[in-house]
Amino acid sequence: MNQYTDFDLDRSTAQAWEEFQARLSEVISVIDDSEDMTIGTATAGEDPAPFVRFSAPRREVVRLEAASNAVLGEDFQLGADQLQQMSDLGWEDPSTDIGPNFWIDGEQAGSDELAAMAVSALRDVYGVQHPVFLAPDQLAEILQPRPEPLVGSTEFDAEDVVATIPASPEHLDGMVEAELQEMFGHAPLRDSEGDIAIRVGSTMLFVRIPRDGREVIVFATVVHDVVGRSRAAEVLNDLNADARWVKFQMIRDHVFVTLSVPAHPFVPAHLHQAVRIMSEVADGVDNELATKLDGRTTFEDDGQ
Repeated sequence: MNQYTDFDLDRSTAQAWEEFQARLSEVISVIDDSEDMTIGTATAGEDPAPFVRFSAPRREVVRLEAASNAVLGEDFQLGADQLQQMSDLGWEDPSTDIGPNFWIDGEQAGSDELAAMAVSALRDVYGVQHPVFLAPDQLAEILQPRPEPLVGSTEFDAEDVVATIPASPEHLDGMVEAELQEMFGHAPLRDSEGDIAIRVGSTMLFVRIPRDGREVIVFATVVHDVVGRSRAAEVLNDLNADARWVKFQMIRDHVFVTLSVPAHPFVPAHLHQAVRIMSEVADGVDNELATKLDGRTTFEDDGQ
């Protein structure tokens, strides 16, 4: 089953803003005169971009400011409708006493309302599409999504879930070879290109370390001498729509299946899972796929 059939981008974005607003309210509730915070927007250009700023001008009062046209770059100037939005939201206009930005003072106890005003300005007036485009300058860790705690158990040994940063592609290659030797009980074979070869039923897996050492690629040629590229493209598209971990692709008259494992850091358990998944997929699908595409598998089932 395709894992994304029920994904709704609008719903996901709305939830992200709700979570951000709730965390922002927490931050506002603890701001004092020693820790102002500016939330800017991540932009590629050099023009001054929209921002909101929080400060505590006096005890239990939080001042919220938002960039006005006086400080925004040319690409971010607010139009008449946006200026009216700011007014409708309750923002005060810039003044000589306060400064060049829109502003409002609120009770710190009302942090929820202040957070809602900030989000409305960022999202609805400035047009920030998602909280991921925001760049808090301080207290940023509070505004990041909370990681879910690790719970439960694993079938892997403790040393297999330890992450190691490879010092070089050669270092990564050595760690991969050592893990495969432990998995299969013998030193792995290599082909003329340096790929590690693993026989699995009627196919052969290969493990490759790219020159940048950032991933481990596990792949197999599951069908050879394919007849009819158009028919093959349709079949592979259907397979890819349902595949969870792997990708099928056709190169000339061969069908490959691949799985990429991030390796910076390298986690042995990830390699173990990748080899197991690829073994099950490649050896499980090659005979049927070869029949559909009028091709052949790498080996006969009996190994002859």
